[in-house]
Amino acid sequence: MPQKSALLLLANGFEELEAVAPIDILRRAGVSVNIASVDGAPLVRGRCGLAIQADGPVPDLATLPQGYDLLVLPGGPAVPALRKQPVIIEIIRKFAAAGLPIGAICAAPLLLKDAGLLDGRRHTAHDSVWDELPGAIGGERVVQDGNLITSRGAGTAVDFALALVARITSSASSGQVAKDIMV
Repeated sequence: MPQKSALLLLANGFEELEAVAPIDILRRAGVSVNIASVDGAPLVRGRCGLAIQADGPVPDLATLPQGYDLLVLPGGPAVPALRKQPVIIEIIRKFAAAGLPIGAICAAPLLLKDAGLLDGRRHTAHDSVWDELPGAIGGERVVQDGNLITSRGAGTAVDFALALVARITSSASSGQVAKDIMV
């Protein structure tokens, strides 16, 4: 079976736990993770100052989603700026049109809303954005509906990452990683 691959979009102001947990846990499960810098800079700084080395800029829109099995969208203060970038919304729509899973955590489900993907779909998000997402579910740490996987915030980042692994590899792989990291 070919190695699975994920595209993780990173912009200055991302929430560190919401990016690092999926990167780490997906890689532990043998998934190749491409950390793409939205502005093309080699280092992307999180909300608390942690800098992550990007693997490169966002791939050419014409090639997406070819070569990827999953799109991951961390949340945090970067989300309002991402909402103003039509290319980000188009990337999300391309993954959705291909039927590929899209993971969004914290405020990032707002990007799914902007892409027109949340109508009639179960989802959750950080409670700070519920005014824009009145259908968000508050009692669940991770909500899956079709190809969408959403989660509440930094405190649910490990659960979110394990759900991503289960979705694109297997429940057994997710369970093994959970056991290895002592969840």
